[in-house]
Amino acid sequence: MSRRAFWAAAVTTLAAAGGVAAGTAVAGQGSDRRRQVPGELRGVWLATVAGRDWPSRAGLTADEQRAELLAHLDTAVERRLNAVIFQVRPTADALWPSPYEPWSQYLTGTQGKDPGWDPLGTAVEEAHARGLELHAWFNPYRVANHTDPSRLAAGHPARENPDWVVPYGGKLYYNPGVPAVRAFVQKAMLDAVRKYPVDAVHFDDYFYPYPVAGQVFDDDAAYDAHGGGFPNRADWRRDNIDKLVREMAAQIKAVRPGTRFGISPFGVWRNAATDARGSDTRAGVQTYDDLYADTRTWVRENWIDYIVPQLYWNVGFAAADYAKLLPWWARTARDSGTRLYIGEALYKAGDPAQPAAWQDPAELSGHLSLARDVPEVDGHVFFAAKEVTVDRIGAMARVVADHYQQPAEPPR
Repeated sequence: MSRRAFWAAAVTTLAAAGGVAAGTAVAGQGSDRRRQVPGELRGVWLATVAGRDWPSRAGLTADEQRAELLAHLDTAVERRLNAVIFQVRPTADALWPSPYEPWSQYLTGTQGKDPGWDPLGTAVEEAHARGLELHAWFNPYRVANHTDPSRLAAGHPARENPDWVVPYGGKLYYNPGVPAVRAFVQKAMLDAVRKYPVDAVHFDDYFYPYPVAGQVFDDDAAYDAHGGGFPNRADWRRDNIDKLVREMAAQIKAVRPGTRFGISPFGVWRNAATDARGSDTRAGVQTYDDLYADTRTWVRENWIDYIVPQLYWNVGFAAADYAKLLPWWARTARDSGTRLYIGEALYKAGDPAQPAAWQDPAELSGHLSLARDVPEVDGHVFFAAKEVTVDRIGAMARVVADHYQQPAEPPR
């Protein structure tokens, strides 16, 4: 059965009129308040870095790992989701047999050790068999969650090319300012696109690393060699990331036409106090200035097929209010050709360290209620798979009851 046949009864729900206050249930709203559109993304991130969501622990057998992976796919179907964003290159490594990078340490505990099966190949096949899309999630530049190159597998490209690597904030990163780095990471990621019929290639929010107080990302040599045509280092860094995005988009389409390209950035491009085009926020991080990721331009210029801003704040949060960021991203995506999905912080629901709003099981459902009135929003993605399964306070169950009573086909 094709995925399109599987989702023949697809329905999406966007209210035709009237807002719903955050935290207010919408169960029981009649179909007269909804309109059908071609599809709705209902995604979940399945993170593998440090075994965040999967595998549950180191040392599992291949059969145990496979069973856990399939259980995550089955849970996605049970929650009436339709896409899984599977992290397959968490730290310059691979969850498939790659000729360019070692097997991920998160499979066996030892980087470079063959796990005895093909997680990405299995995920694609089994997701499609269940009517799910499989988006292959790559982190372009993170090399390791430590700063010791000798701990990397023998023959690792970062060990073979030490001039490619910058230690920063207790981690190792490939330097985005080295053209050979950009060419290599593209080649490494595209290997998976050539081998598997993935529905999309997905980048997360890590480009240049998040700022660490008192530390400097040492790219002086690369800037001296390659930054001469730019008025300042910040513009040069942004251009390096722009090139990665544009080139990757073109190569994906050349290698596997029909495979989409999406990015899930930190939710604030710039604050309005910094730039009049920015959002009504006071965020401590701005992707344009701190990660050198000009996410607004990527959307407006239609360089990518979809964007999933991580709007990981509650309605009414002073520094970054979900209810203010939602319309800002809608205006940004309007008439751009780039589909807008919203990244949702399921992981915060029921976490005692989070504000009171996140102790309310209806907070997350309220987000989707607000989005129903925003025609540019074509779906949501939930972070992350572990919380979809555990669902500490029933926030995901509330989303399903209020919004996902019927299956939906992903938008194409």
